[in-house]
Amino acid sequence: MYLYNTLTRQKEEFQPINPPQVGLYCCGPTVYDYQHIGNMRTYIFEDILKRTLEYNGYKVKHIMNITDIGHLVSDADEGEDKMSKALRRENLAPTKKSMLKLAKKYTEAFKNDLKKLNIQEPDKYTKATKHIKEQIKLVQTLIDNDYTYETSDGIYFDTTKYSKYGELALLDKQELQAGKRIDLGEKKDIHDFALWKFSQPNEKRIMEWRAFGKMGFPGWHAECSAMSMKCLGQHFDIHCGGIDHIPVHHTNERAQNNCASKLKESINFWMHGEFLVINDSKMAKSAGTFITLADAVAKKINPLAYRYFCLGTHYRKPLNFSWEALQSAANALKNLYNDILGLGKKFGKLDLEFKKEFQQAINDDLNAPQILALISKVLKSNLKTEDKRATILEFDQILGLNLKNIKKEKINIPNNVKILAEQRQKARQEKNWAESDKLRDEINKLGWDIEDNSDNNHTLRKK
Repeated sequence: MYLYNTLTRQKEEFQPINPPQVGLYCCGPTVYDYQHIGNMRTYIFEDILKRTLEYNGYKVKHIMNITDIGHLVSDADEGEDKMSKALRRENLAPTKKSMLKLAKKYTEAFKNDLKKLNIQEPDKYTKATKHIKEQIKLVQTLIDNDYTYETSDGIYFDTTKYSKYGELALLDKQELQAGKRIDLGEKKDIHDFALWKFSQPNEKRIMEWRAFGKMGFPGWHAECSAMSMKCLGQHFDIHCGGIDHIPVHHTNERAQNNCASKLKESINFWMHGEFLVINDSKMAKSAGTFITLADAVAKKINPLAYRYFCLGTHYRKPLNFSWEALQSAANALKNLYNDILGLGKKFGKLDLEFKKEFQQAINDDLNAPQILALISKVLKSNLKTEDKRATILEFDQILGLNLKNIKKEKINIPNNVKILAEQRQKARQEKNWAESDKLRDEINKLGWDIEDNSDNNHTLRKK
């Protein structure tokens, strides 16, 4: 099994630290709003990874954080907490009770989206507010290991003391020195980041804790390091997230984990999913391209059509979104469902040759597009129908399209469409192809597709 490691920029053979156990940490949502479908693309990629690991016989311990405090509007340790800003947006009182209520609302919405996309939940969700002691302990360890300094507004990680700081983001020495020519206030370097922020006299914090002799709150990056090491140990296998996490969040996490544990590398594989883009720009609320799964459902699109849409492009390649492209994926998924239903209900034998191709593809850095192509190959093969079904359902253990549980859709066809279809059938029998084409066009205008079968019959499908 080969996976692409962001740290080394190459595919590497995956070998777990303590086989068959695998420690997997995935950066979860900041629960101040609904997650957009660009975020959900990352969670789909991580689900394919987890399913592939389990398919290869590994026992995965999957941890995901819930950021319900500490993520400032700016990743550069500036601005207010995103959760506090969201309270004003929703006209909620600036209280701890309101913030917890807000976090619960968007955490549940996130979990519902996972369910709709058939994404397996982690073994454990870890909330930032429930792990303050662990974050304080992490900061103290970094203080004791001489990687920090204190300013009037917080305790900062001194990136100049960690020679490997820029490796994950491919920052060279010149870039790392760039901050020295900028007015940084009390920060020593532009890349130095807050481990713990002190509450300021003129600042009213909704959530704060006493630590290091003052009231304050953790920096955003501290939570993931503290919780990942608590749940998975100081040395674990894989850390995942979106590519936007590479230059700041994951670079800072890696520094914290390595310097706290004193290990050369505390995490063996860093894996990242590419952006969902609209007109070559990253999907983002600030850009006015904030589309949620609920928006797709409102357009009567099966949520699993979005999963299918994502599977068609490798997780390390940008995926360009349009409603037309998503509708095309929905149509393709519906056709696949009909193909599976056409194979009957008997469960035959898994074809070993196709299984070999399947394993080679999925173990080559999660090549899901190749699996979709392989399904077409199976359907066109000379296998028995029940063996085709068994083989494709084996693939779906990874794809997660819920092919085993699909049911024939009951469709009420209007009488005028039925009459046109019968007239067309008669025209075809008489080999009146011009009339047949004309009637097909009329049927299409009424919102229906007509497909001719090999037994001189036809199938009508709603567009």
